[in-house]
Amino acid sequence: MALVLDAMGSDRHPVPEIEAAIRFSRETSEKIYLTGHRDIIFSVAKESDFAGLPIEFVHADDVLESDAKAVTSFKEKPNNSMAVGLRLVREGKASGFLTNGSTGAALFASLRILGRIKNVSRPCLATYFPTESDDCILLDIGANSDCRPEFLHQFAVMGAVYAEKMLGVSNPRIGLLSNGEEESKGNELARETFKLLAASAHLNFYGNIEPKEVFTHKVDVVVTDGFSGNIFMKTTESTARMVTEILKAGFLSNPLTKLGALLNKSTLRTLKKKVDPERIGAAPLLGVDGLAYVGHGRSNTNATIGGLRRVKEAADGKLIDEIRRRIPLELSRESGE
Repeated sequence: MALVLDAMGSDRHPVPEIEAAIRFSRETSEKIYLTGHRDIIFSVAKESDFAGLPIEFVHADDVLESDAKAVTSFKEKPNNSMAVGLRLVREGKASGFLTNGSTGAALFASLRILGRIKNVSRPCLATYFPTESDDCILLDIGANSDCRPEFLHQFAVMGAVYAEKMLGVSNPRIGLLSNGEEESKGNELARETFKLLAASAHLNFYGNIEPKEVFTHKVDVVVTDGFSGNIFMKTTESTARMVTEILKAGFLSNPLTKLGALLNKSTLRTLKKKVDPERIGAAPLLGVDGLAYVGHGRSNTNATIGGLRRVKEAADGKLIDEIRRRIPLELSRESGE
């Protein structure tokens, strides 16, 4: 089954998307639908660049402005590249969709075109999060600033499925991000969510988890609201960049430290790879009734290829089918049905 790549999403569109589509299709022989305005795409590419590759262009008359409001923009420009691509998924012509465009626009378009999985109140954004050992899953990272306990309960179920399918973790440990381990810690949302997760006989609920414990991989899935998750993720990314720059400046400060850098080259390369957002590529909108992934606007070619790999892995693992199965199963069991 084919994948869809929105060619008009990134800040430097369509260059990273075109390059990613070419390299990914060469590596995997996967068919790629590249959606966007044909004139813009072929202002930086030639037909011969795609010769012999399973890449098909699907023209989109409308181009979304990067700073436009999602709802207003979609009403005014219904035939944009996101909408055209998501319709291919809805029609069964493609198994998943990736855009590096606006998260708000992608969420609005996905809900409008693909809809929600039955019994899911709100979709959420999930991401791989690096720890001292392996990755864990962090969700929500920005789709829902205001949440209710039942939303976070659903996030936990979807996060558990995502960890099982994408990380290969059996019976993943679920942690609720809070300011202390005790059940009484946190705001009202955290305390009420704790009760729901603790009452589940089918989720492996570890309990509350403090931010420092996320990095030691105490749990496989970290659940929080989109406001807190987004701040936590961005703070971590900024701290990683700062530490990297401090190390770089230190190692380059004199001949002796340069020698130290050379001796530690392998370790430094491993560290850089672990915290590099290009490795992660994109985040899924879990709860949408179809595979829809969102990358960063600053995504380059490598990050976009990483995003395509994530979409393919999720499609091959039948992620959406399993979420469809598990959400009603968990909720019916918890209600005693």
